[in-house]
Amino acid sequence: MRIGELAEHAGLTVKTIRFYEQAGVLPEPERRPSGYRDYDDSAVARLRFVKAAQAAGLSLAEIREVIAVRDRNGPPCRHVTDLLNAHAADLDRRIAELTALRDEVRRLRDRADGLDPAGCEDAAVCHVIPTDQASCVQRSADAVAGSPRVERPIGVRR
Repeated sequence: MRIGELAEHAGLTVKTIRFYEQAGVLPEPERRPSGYRDYDDSAVARLRFVKAAQAAGLSLAEIREVIAVRDRNGPPCRHVTDLLNAHAADLDRRIAELTALRDEVRRLRDRADGLDPAGCEDAAVCHVIPTDQASCVQRSADAVAGSPRVERPIGVRR
């Protein structure tokens, strides 16, 4: 099937399919004499797996690892389980950080209810957020914003 047909069957754009080929998660297909790509039905299954794996939180690098394990050794289920365990642990950590940040924001909001705007000093900008609190709030915000996706080199398991 041609790339447009594959895109339709997989629910993706032609541009995305070309990107996946370049990213190494979809093998480059045979070419017809006319130069058009000629995909078989396995490409649809592969693309559906890629979409489902991304929806589960796996990066393209991790998906490429899973596919490589599959191509070398057969079923990659243990490897996928290890990746999902790592992602679940990362999500737990990020949820804890977000919960702490939400609690701090609510505390500051509640503090604001009892403050008189006339008491704001120019140097402090706004006394709802005291300057000694800024470092605590910033650390929480930085921790949440800087939470990287779990990336490991190919073949490295937890």
